[in-house]
Amino acid sequence: MPVLLIASTNPGKVAEFRGMLVAAGWEVRTPADLGLDLAVAETGATFLDNAVLKARAFAAAGGLPALADDSGLEVAALDGAPGVRSARWVPGSDADRVAALLARLAAVPLAGRGARFRAALALAWPDGRLLTAEGQVAGRIGLQARGASGFGYDPVFLVEDGGLDGRRTMAELDPAHKAALSHRARALAALLRQLPR
Repeated sequence: MPVLLIASTNPGKVAEFRGMLVAAGWEVRTPADLGLDLAVAETGATFLDNAVLKARAFAAAGGLPALADDSGLEVAALDGAPGVRSARWVPGSDADRVAALLARLAAVPLAGRGARFRAALALAWPDGRLLTAEGQVAGRIGLQARGASGFGYDPVFLVEDGGLDGRRTMAELDPAHKAALSHRARALAALLRQLPR
C-alpha cells in the first residue's frame, strides 16, 4: 500500500482527505505522525501556486509523497473575494469569517449571491515529480448559517451541484455525500486519475 503525507494541519481537511485516500488504497500520514512542525508561507497568487509550495515543502521535509491543497470561496457579488485569502480574509475564527461574509452581503438578495468553492491540489514527490488538479462546486451564499458538519464557510454555502439546487448547505451534508461532490473530492478524483495504475 503506498504511503502519502497529507500536507496540512487543518483537522477538517485532514479528516476529509484521510477518508477519501484510504478508500483509494493509500496509507496516510500526517505531519504530527512524522513529528513535522512546518509552516509554509502561502505567497502564491493562485490556489494552485500555494498548493504546489506546500506539497513541495512537505515532500522534502517528510521524505514521502505529499498532498497539499489550497482552497477557498469565491463570491461573485464580492468580485471573487475572499478567494485565495479565504482562510485569512478576516482575522479570527471560521465563525468570524462567516459573520463578516454575511454582513458584507446583507443588502444582496439570495438570487445575487452566486458563489463557488474551488480547490487546487498538488501531489509532490521528494524527487521533484509533481501532479496537480483542480475542482469546484457551484452554489450561493445563504442568508444564515445552517448545519453542524464541515468547517470554514460550509454553513453558509448552499450547494447547487449534485441535484441539491440550494436546498442544503455544505455543513448539512453527511460526510459521504460531501465526499461525493465537494470541490476537494472532485480535485482529488481528477488527481488520482493521473496516477499510473
